[in-house]
Amino acid sequence: MFGGIFLAFLKLAMIMYEFYSRYEKGDKLIGILPERRKDPTRITPESIMNWGRVLGDRAGIDADSIYFIRIEVK
Repeated sequence: MFGGIFLAFLKLAMIMYEFYSRYEKGDKLIGILPERRKDPTRITPESIMNWGRVLGDRAGIDADSIYFIRIEVK
């Protein structure tokens, strides 16, 4: 019984990506993307960075200065 409760708790975790841009004075958070895809084979670093490029384009930030950190929120 305890194992089932634990597994149900694990499914409540949400994956998010924080996107940052590198600046001379330090890095700056430019956006957060919650992961909604159910098929994990579609989740690649390239597909995640595509969203980072979209954020960068909208903010006028060079795509080469953007990176992301994967966050798991429980």
